[in-house]
Amino acid sequence: MIASVKTWFEKQAFGVCEWWAGKLNIKTEQVRLSFIYLSFITAGVHLVFYLIMAFVLQHKERIKHPFKKRSTVWEL
Repeated sequence: MIASVKTWFEKQAFGVCEWWAGKLNIKTEQVRLSFIYLSFITAGVHLVFYLIMAFVLQHKERIKHPFKKRSTVWEL
């Protein structure tokens, strides 16, 4: 049961922890634990930072190349 919940959450997460782990060359679990520990210390303020990072990661190509020529009008 717990393994299925963990698998579902990892698939549904934004990939922020995995991205940070890749950049810092550490395990993804360590980054996730640090976010959990920060939630106790900062009373959840870091969640705003996490959501901003998730938004940037989802729209990374649009931020890097905002006026890139699209092949059709349907590629918004």
